[in-house]
Amino acid sequence: VTYSDAFKFFMTTTLPNPHYSPETSVKVTLLNFAITPTGLEDQMLGIVVAKERPDLEEQKNELVVQNAKMNKDLKEIEDDILKLLATSDGDVLADDTLVNKVTSSKEVSNDINQKKVVARVTEANIDVARESYRPVAYRTAVLFFCIVELSNVDPMYQYSLQ
Repeated sequence: VTYSDAFKFFMTTTLPNPHYSPETSVKVTLLNFAITPTGLEDQMLGIVVAKERPDLEEQKNELVVQNAKMNKDLKEIEDDILKLLATSDGDVLADDTLVNKVTSSKEVSNDINQKKVVARVTEANIDVARESYRPVAYRTAVLFFCIVELSNVDPMYQYSLQ
């Protein structure tokens, strides 16, 4: 049987939650394109803010990355201390390496916690500014769902993304 890499076979269904046999499910990739109005509104808010105020969206994304890095650093510090505690012999207070690590970890932890407080305040300010674009995102979501429902009025109003 000759096979073409360009061959694509799409099956659609109007069933809200279709169930297929295990043999079929293993051989295909099922995609659920269902979206909720709230989810679409949040996505649209991100897109609108990125277009209108790219500085805000970039700042928000940087905050997310910084928060993730700070959480990772805290976790690594915690793991290092636990490792040193597990491998220490005798009195833990006599182990200079462990005491120095705990002291330096406390300083780093305090610094990270201060940065987290500043990041929370900054994120709150960004969210307040982003919320001014919420009506646009809401109207976009409503418009999308109106277009989706047009096919119920007349089949001629079906649309495609291609």
